[in-house]
Amino acid sequence: MKNNSLQPIKNCLAISSLIILFFALFSVKIQAQETVDKTVATVSDGVRTELITYSDLVWWLALQPNAPIAPPTSEALNQALQEIINLRLFALEAQRLPRLAPTKIETETEIKRILKLFPTTAEFESRLKFVGFKSVDDSNFVRMMEQRVAIEKYLDFRFRSFAVITPEDEAKHYREVFVPEFRRKYPESLTPGLDEKRAEINELLKEEKLADNIEEFLDESKRRAEIVILSEV
Repeated sequence: MKNNSLQPIKNCLAISSLIILFFALFSVKIQAQETVDKTVATVSDGVRTELITYSDLVWWLALQPNAPIAPPTSEALNQALQEIINLRLFALEAQRLPRLAPTKIETETEIKRILKLFPTTAEFESRLKFVGFKSVDDSNFVRMMEQRVAIEKYLDFRFRSFAVITPEDEAKHYREVFVPEFRRKYPESLTPGLDEKRAEINELLKEEKLADNIEEFLDESKRRAEIVILSEV
């Protein structure tokens, strides 16, 4: 039985929320000294081929608070590689479908959300500069955020539309998961009724189903795709 906590879902959804951040189909040059960009891996569906470069990996790490980038560790680079492979699988799939253009407000909101992940704007901008951008106002960085919003819309269309939760699903989760866990944590408190927690449970189950749909898609895509590691990191 799945836990009622949102944290496992957030961990599972890291696949979607992090990989779509770097859906950009171009690479950036790293400004660090003695760094030479190279192709690390390729991902192909038999029609199109996506490249993964070393700079893609460092970019990935730069946008994650506390991730090592000066220099990045082998462990961190390999973790980034696996996540960007997932990114490319989404990229190949998304190219088959029309994309919804993001609005300026949506893009600005996304940039603000990313900034909140870091202690200060200055710290975030220092990481941007390390991988080749001037600031959060850099046109290339803004374009990447526009692409992130566009792919979030794609995920809504491709996966969330299939995450349908019935009243029976809500009642079962309430009875088998929420109530036992609540009573374990708060034995002296009155257990909230189903109607009071219905909206929260519905959202939780949608996120669980979304995570399952994404994981299923990635498993199937990896069976069909040709993934070639060209260089160890």
